[in-house]
Amino acid sequence: MAPIEILWSDPHVVAALKSAGMPAQPDPTKDPDMLTVLREQLNEPGIGAVHRLDRPVSGVMLFGRTPEAIASLSAQFHDRKITKGYWAIVEGHYSAGGLLKHALSHNTHRHRAFANAIPLTEDSKAILNVTVLATGDRYTLLEVVPDGGAFHQIRAQLSASGHPVKGDVKYGARRGEKDRSIALHARWIQVHHPVTGEQCSFTAQVPSLSIWAALTAALNVTSK
Repeated sequence: MAPIEILWSDPHVVAALKSAGMPAQPDPTKDPDMLTVLREQLNEPGIGAVHRLDRPVSGVMLFGRTPEAIASLSAQFHDRKITKGYWAIVEGHYSAGGLLKHALSHNTHRHRAFANAIPLTEDSKAILNVTVLATGDRYTLLEVVPDGGAFHQIRAQLSASGHPVKGDVKYGARRGEKDRSIALHARWIQVHHPVTGEQCSFTAQVPSLSIWAALTAALNVTSK
């Protein structure tokens, strides 16, 4: 297995690139997971995960290298002081950007979320800020910034809008990918450094698959 790519690191924080298909943390499959492999690769058993990405999703993940950094970063996620931006390739022509607002619920037995237009309450309201980046013949590339980080929020809300993420058959995509990945990528994340308090931003290259290359060709971005 290829080493995990380190996007940025210092004595307190590691930003690393998660590949689609790798669990973020140990799970019942016992497949190699991001946290365990990173600990072994850096020879640091104390590294801690401070958030998760769904298994079929790729992109940037943050890890703390000290107990203090882990606690600070975890608190920022809990208090919604971290901003995350995702790039998603969705089915069809997404005509315009703007806000998506749904009432979101989580069915633990089916391991999926449900997004409904009504009723909206402060406890259930989920918001996505969506920007159209590029449009192809059958797919649209979006930037999606969620307000919060509810379970499967982006996947459920884009599906409810009529534009499921490419490959995400769980949420209505027409067909899946052979590697069970979906075209959802944690593109960037902004966080306050746990020691200096400085705002830091980390960006992950987009996947090297041809569909990503085609839709990002005019955006002057790098792929991996």
